[in-house]
Amino acid sequence: MSEPTILFEKRGSVALATLNRPQALNSFTRQMHRELWAALDQVEADRGLRALVITGAGRGFCAGLDLSELDFTPGPGQAERADPGPLVEQFFNPTARRLQALRVPTIAAVNGVAAGAGASLALCCDIAIAAPGASFVQAFSKIGLIPDTGGSWLLVERLGLARAMALAMTGDKLPAAQAKDWGMIWDLAEDSLAAALALAERLAAMPTRALLATRQLLQGAATRSLEQQLDAERDLQSALGRTHDYIEGVTAFLEKRAPQFKGE
Repeated sequence: MSEPTILFEKRGSVALATLNRPQALNSFTRQMHRELWAALDQVEADRGLRALVITGAGRGFCAGLDLSELDFTPGPGQAERADPGPLVEQFFNPTARRLQALRVPTIAAVNGVAAGAGASLALCCDIAIAAPGASFVQAFSKIGLIPDTGGSWLLVERLGLARAMALAMTGDKLPAAQAKDWGMIWDLAEDSLAAALALAERLAAMPTRALLATRQLLQGAATRSLEQQLDAERDLQSALGRTHDYIEGVTAFLEKRAPQFKGE
């Protein structure tokens, strides 16, 4: 049997998914997307899991699309066979959407280069922690393409138009330290995986529904007016006010003890 392209394990209430094609810098094939979706299915189904960490095997995080998934053989129909659009629609977009809507917080442990859709994948996670030697590369322009997997939206959201435009057009490498300084990622850590797992354990002990509602509010803030955002805050606050974890959190505060959240 061939080696799995995604390694999945449960560490208590934290799930760990490792992109496992180190010989190809964990570049994505169709099969790799399918195996990642299967891992996400497990996270969705197992209510005992309360956070997810994604990292890469070997020296890289993810180099985006494995171009061998497309057919560049010269001859009739080459343009259609080499068209990346169907792969984006059928695989990369569903992966981005699933990560953005997953029922638990997600953390990217960026252990090495994150290029093309690999950079977008890291940004699709709620929080990204990178090793000092890691880097982010918008490699698309170097092969005549544009940022995908949400990259064109996420870059502007994180960095602003000027920096996003220059990075996307030049394809220049952005070192992890500069990515942190610019607000593209949360933090640096010598052992990005250990740091991500520690943060995931912390988030897994918190009120999960409140964390996801926070994600929902912040993701939509740029497209809502202040009036709309105030209404959204009111509605989500009211919904959370009916949850176990809200009652437990306030009760624990009043009783001066540590809360025992259930994610409910």
